[in-house]
Amino acid sequence: MAYKIMIDAGHGGRDPGAVYNGRQEKDDVLALALAVGQILEDSGLDVEYTRTTDIYESPGEKAREANNAGADFFVSIHRNSFPRPNEVSGVETLVYDRSGIKNEMAENVNRQLEKIGFRNLGVKERPNLAVLRRTQMPAILVEAGFINSDIDNQLFDDNFQAIAQGIADGILDTLGIKPSGTMGAAYTIQTGAFRNEDYARTMLDRLLSQNYPAFIAEGNGYYRVQVGNFDTLEEAHMMERRLRQSGYPTAIIAG
Repeated sequence: MAYKIMIDAGHGGRDPGAVYNGRQEKDDVLALALAVGQILEDSGLDVEYTRTTDIYESPGEKAREANNAGADFFVSIHRNSFPRPNEVSGVETLVYDRSGIKNEMAENVNRQLEKIGFRNLGVKERPNLAVLRRTQMPAILVEAGFINSDIDNQLFDDNFQAIAQGIADGILDTLGIKPSGTMGAAYTIQTGAFRNEDYARTMLDRLLSQNYPAFIAEGNGYYRVQVGNFDTLEEAHMMERRLRQSGYPTAIIAG
């Protein structure tokens, strides 16, 4: 039986969320929620949404909707804000408390988004938030960068699909599910995924200069920097440890 995931796009309707230079949080997160949900559906999960259009529901209503649907997990997607623009940037994921599978999922999501280039601000406890307090299933709230950070907005716009994939992969990793299309015997290590080819080639050149067997896998508008081709997961883990010691973010890719 497939896991049921309730995906929540924060705010909506009369509530724009955070606003910066005309950009509204509710729009960014709706697009991202739908993209994440599609990836999870393609990977075999049962996905429902609190909203798929620009409507408003209170956080309490969203929690009740998830409870009534019998969801196994609740994932709320937001963008952060700071009182002074361009002073803080990065991703963080919020949980009711730092225990159990929700904390593991939050850490996995943050780790995936860090690979794209976001600063990882960690997992934070927020027991006062209704969507974390009133949900009867493990729940996380992903803050996908600061909407009043030009750096984060550039990352968000240039790497939109990679961000959706990263959030989905963090969820799937936690559930022990391989993303759609990754079945296969061989493994590679991914150190970055970029829309900008120059960024990918900069990372590639650095890896090659350190004698790593790196290459770029291009597809779906992204340049994915990867290392090696390993027959066993043990060999892939050994290379992953070396890359981490060299300061690279890593993800093992199967198939």
